[in-house]
Amino acid sequence: MHLVIQGSEIETRDLKDLAKLSGASAIERLSDQAFRLLNASPAPELAARCAEARLDHGFVPEGRKLTDFRLLVMDMDSTLITMETIDELADMVGIKPQVAAITERAMRGEIDYDQSLRERLALLEGLDVSALQRVYDERLQFSPGAELMLTKARAAGIKTLLVSGGFTFMTDRLKDRVQLDYTHSNVLEIVNGKLTGRVTGEIVNADAKRAALLRVAGELGIGKAQIAGVGDGANDLKFMAECGVSVAYRAKPVVREQTTHAINHAGLDALLWWLSAEPN
Repeated sequence: MHLVIQGSEIETRDLKDLAKLSGASAIERLSDQAFRLLNASPAPELAARCAEARLDHGFVPEGRKLTDFRLLVMDMDSTLITMETIDELADMVGIKPQVAAITERAMRGEIDYDQSLRERLALLEGLDVSALQRVYDERLQFSPGAELMLTKARAAGIKTLLVSGGFTFMTDRLKDRVQLDYTHSNVLEIVNGKLTGRVTGEIVNADAKRAALLRVAGELGIGKAQIAGVGDGANDLKFMAECGVSVAYRAKPVVREQTTHAINHAGLDALLWWLSAEPN
């Protein structure tokens, strides 16, 4: 196993400390933000030392290649993009704090996701559909490293699936914008140019996200070992449980505790070095 260390600023003294703690045989530079500690072993102090230095860490099996993976599955809000779409829609009518509080509880797994979405959407009843375009045009930003992650995944022949409790208005546009292969999200009910406060069809919750992943995996004829996933909330855990490598991105503790790796400091492209720690 090799230990991959990532962060926006990596000090030499921190690398040497981590190499000593893990018993690594050598330190190898992968990029400005990533280093590989060869032949390393887990140690109880590693996590605390990395947290102190604001570094992300993960063990990667020797010989793993990026091309071993065939599908990358992602959450949208607060993962691929920086915002929570529904919170920004609520801001348009001055009720962002109320809606954001419900969102936060749902992401921590404190309340049922279906219930939380119904409550939040009900508060948006009557909002003009033009607000969706405003949020997309004025507030949507990709998470750091997201576009690089997608570019490199695509170059390696990896298919991409966006599964979201957000809305098709956003996922359809992102699909075209960054060449995603598949998307699955909620369809907002709109009547006379206004949101009704409901969705059309099933709510895309944790079970629906998992089902979408399994459906695409079946179409591609691939197994768990060939799937990588990234998300940030409790409703992402079921789909990430179907991934050979799962990554919690800027995530709640309940998510970090149940995934293979966690990105707390580096950009989203850090995920790639945990799929293949080979220099390139």
